Amino acid sequence: MVRYVLQKLLFMLVSIFVLASATFFLMKAIPGNPFQSEKNIPAAIQERLNEEYGLNDPLGVQYLHYMNNLIHFDLGTSMKQQYVTVIDIIKTGFIYSLQIGIFAIIVAVAAGVLFGLIAALNHRKFLDGFTILIAVIGVSIPNFVVATGLQWIFGVKLRVLDVAGLNDPTDFIMPVLALSFLPAAFIARLVRSSMLEVLSADYMKTARAKGLSGRVILVRHALRNAILPVVTYIGPMTANIITGSVVIEQIFGIGGLGKFFVNSITNRDYTLIMGLTLFYAVILMLARFLTDIAYGFVDPRIKLSRGKGG
Repeated sequence: MVRYVLQKLLFMLVSIFVLASATFFLMKAIPGNPFQSEKNIPAAIQERLNEEYGLNDPLGVQYLHYMNNLIHFDLGTSMKQQYVTVIDIIKTGFIYSLQIGIFAIIVAVAAGVLFGLIAALNHRKFLDGFTILIAVIGVSIPNFVVATGLQWIFGVKLRVLDVAGLNDPTDFIMPVLALSFLPAAFIARLVRSSMLEVLSADYMKTARAKGLSGRVILVRHALRNAILPVVTYIGPMTANIITGSVVIEQIFGIGGLGKFFVNSITNRDYTLIMGLTLFYAVILMLARFLTDIAYGFVDPRIKLSRGKGG
């Protein structure tokens, strides 16, 4: 276990280094600089800004300076928001993105497992067919379409929820539903398929022959084995929810990291783009890492060693 964790951490560090380098050089490959888009800015002021942010230095010097700051956990200062550091922007926006993301993950897993179980236990019945239909619709519709549909129904027609902002606990309902709809549908299909396979296994027949109650068989034997594909999917699901929140936050006018990320691209705020890209990457790597660790606890038969779980 210790060796596996160290290997994964080393891989994460190398991945962060490669990503940071690639992002830096891609930003520098774009013609111009962030201050050239400013209207009627005097040449003297533009030159002073270039000097202040080191844009006049040779590319190699800029790269070494950036990597040195990165080693000291300094992501730099925004080029568009005066005297505001990238870390401060992350602190401001991440609290909203984290809340929406956690709620969406909880809703997706709970709803997906529940409807997957209902479908499997009612195989080839009405509830099974209805659940499959909803799941197919869920994995086919992009989250931004779900978001605008929810806004139109609950915000415009019924007028029971606000279409933008997070001023009230009820304002979380539509963003969370929009983010969790697709992963919940996918999890429902996973659980249904896995549960049907488990229920037809030989050891389940043996458990019934021993006189175990249906509840014990379902919880201790069937559900624990059927849930393994869900554990595997949690990592990619977290990535989908985090990246999907960029669009959802824009649609619902939420001041999370997604809004800052889109604005940074529009404004060509190099330091903020690179900082948020690295932050998103670290979150995704940690999600994958924790998923691999959890997999070993859920199924003791799985050994975390080289070439496995990664």
